[in-house]
Amino acid sequence: MCVTLILLSMLKDEHDIETPHGVLHVTMRGVPKGNRPVILTYHDIGLNHKSCFNTLFNYEDMQEITQHFAVVHVDAPGQQEAAPPFPSGYRYPTMDELAEMLPSVMTQLKVNSVIGIGVGAGAYILTRFALNNPTLVEGLVLINVDPCAEGWIDWAASKLSGWTSNLVDIVMAHHFSTDELTDNQELIQTYRLHIAQDINQDNLALFCGSYQYRRDLEIERPVVGLNEDTVNTLTCPALLVVGDTSPAVEAVVECNSRLNPTKTTLLKMADCGGLPQVVQPGKLAEAFKYFVQGMGYSK
Repeated sequence: MCVTLILLSMLKDEHDIETPHGVLHVTMRGVPKGNRPVILTYHDIGLNHKSCFNTLFNYEDMQEITQHFAVVHVDAPGQQEAAPPFPSGYRYPTMDELAEMLPSVMTQLKVNSVIGIGVGAGAYILTRFALNNPTLVEGLVLINVDPCAEGWIDWAASKLSGWTSNLVDIVMAHHFSTDELTDNQELIQTYRLHIAQDINQDNLALFCGSYQYRRDLEIERPVVGLNEDTVNTLTCPALLVVGDTSPAVEAVVECNSRLNPTKTTLLKMADCGGLPQVVQPGKLAEAFKYFVQGMGYSK
């Protein structure tokens, strides 16, 4: 019985980690394997690590990969299950500050390097983290990443009926296209209820505001022989993923155009909308397998 409990604690270990910009709730599964990087995930607005990544990481093919890696799931401040409300006057971290919290997580968990998997806001945060700390990031899988600074809330609200729409509607429009919102009722209802009921709405509004007021990543495609040593861009391999009917298609294509084509792959998933990691976990697990194999981690 004691051995079983020890094994279970090794498989899932929850931490509240102090950082320069507040406390982060982190869930670690497994233990680091030798010199291998740890897989680190960061979720999108309106989600937490469970609702964003459970479908993918519970998929059989993904579990075959993760048995060779430890996994660290990061919940943005106040977005985890049963998170308490922030005190009155609390200032939520900016996107840059959220990225600056991650080195503290790695230090306290004794993680030397990571392969990041981020969705939406989480993809932005992980990209900023990699730009600031290139030696800590071996690779990135960026789902629905938007490198630009324009406020998505303005765009999302314009798709709906003006500013009368509530926060849940705006977040849903961030995740799903207009067609998806009407065609895929079961999935839509599941996520609408999750966003409305499982996440503290005041905390969610603060995270959304932080994402809305993000600054441009200011990444630029390097030109061989001209500026590859000085340009601001990712130096690690990157896999950019988007569903072919996702609201994020244009943003992801824009991001791809700014990155080094020799290190970047764009995967546009057919018959897939706003949440590829949920709608097509098998295809994404397969793509991730080839991605880590390309980095030299075959087993």
